[in-house]
Amino acid sequence: MTEITANGSFTDGSPDAALLASAISKNTWRLVPLLGLAYLFNYLDRTSVGFAALQMNKDIGLSATQFGWGAGILFFSYCLLEVPSNMMMYRFGARRWLARIMITWGLAAAATAFATGPYSFYVIRFLLGVFEAGFFPGVIWYISIWFPEKNRTSVLALFMAATPLSSLLGSPISAALLGMDGFWGFAGWQWMFLVEGLPACALGVLCLVLLADTPEQARWLTSAERHALLSALAGDKHDKPKKDLWAAMKDTRVLMLTAITFAFTIGSYGIGIWLPLILKGHGLSNMEVGWLSAIPYLFATIGMLLWARLVDRKGQKIYNLMAALILGALGLALSVVFTSLIPALACLTLALVGTISARTVFYTIPQGFLTGAAAAGGIAFINSVGAFGGFVGPYMVGLLKDTTGSFNAGMIGMAAILLVATGIAGALKLVTHRI
Repeated sequence: MTEITANGSFTDGSPDAALLASAISKNTWRLVPLLGLAYLFNYLDRTSVGFAALQMNKDIGLSATQFGWGAGILFFSYCLLEVPSNMMMYRFGARRWLARIMITWGLAAAATAFATGPYSFYVIRFLLGVFEAGFFPGVIWYISIWFPEKNRTSVLALFMAATPLSSLLGSPISAALLGMDGFWGFAGWQWMFLVEGLPACALGVLCLVLLADTPEQARWLTSAERHALLSALAGDKHDKPKKDLWAAMKDTRVLMLTAITFAFTIGSYGIGIWLPLILKGHGLSNMEVGWLSAIPYLFATIGMLLWARLVDRKGQKIYNLMAALILGALGLALSVVFTSLIPALACLTLALVGTISARTVFYTIPQGFLTGAAAAGGIAFINSVGAFGGFVGPYMVGLLKDTTGSFNAGMIGMAAILLVATGIAGALKLVTHRI
């Protein structure tokens, strides 16, 4: 008889535990590299616009406010379509729906190369949000049906490592592509959008070939491995679970989570979009900006992976979320105090470690009380409302930069928002018990 412990895992050393470990390993190698690479390009296609701004703003006549508006406007359409997109994924299957998302967003990202002014820039960025809506929360839900709760934080961290890795690798690559200015009659920023946008289309085709919708359909698992995995998934415990989407959207815990993700998204995108221009203000060349922009993301990647392992071992997700938010706020505030290049970069690195680690820990929390359709739609609802911070962060920093002539006001504003989110996370702990 299959023996499952209280936390949903098999007894150590049992045959079923070995089969489960084998299934998790196979799932990790099959799903995470492909989805992680897709997310790397997803994040790059959103944020590389910060590098394009080094040339594009002058070429097509964008002020800082107009650029901030265009950089963030994709989140309007993204937020509107997030829940419908995830519900269609739940209905029609993740394999085909994720492929559709990747192919269409890749085409839209590449089309940014043909923006000719602020309005065409706005329209293309808006369409990018339309096409990519549902990808991130869809993958979060998809991972939840393939991995037991006790393994989920580490798996999510491997997937979400694509966020800092996107900037770690993408920053010098984007800067190098800017150096192709004039090649075949295209500006460097146009080459950047074309080269970084189109790979998503190829990854979409690979999704159709390599993925399966559910563990029951996984051809790469043996029947014994599949049984062990499904038994472990069935043994997961939930805190006052919600299975209905409407009930989930009215749940106080869901509403509190939307406010928290709104806050840390303001911080991560507010830094990520504007970091190249912040560094450019220190008199650096475009290539120097590219390499220095990669440094914070190297440490953010390491910090996030280590933090995720700690959470999987020790639990206490909400307390760890609060600690990460505080670190993000502290880094932003100190970046205003220490204004010379190296200390300011170190402080922004701390801020990114905090906000990116907070994001990783955060997305394991909703699955503690959402299941089925409520998980697919509820996670999308949390992400869609929270993702509006992806517009607010870049736009707020740009507006305050135009108003005050400095990035300092934007950094302080984002730090204050992260502290408010810390308080909300503390309140969330009062209404949850197992998380």
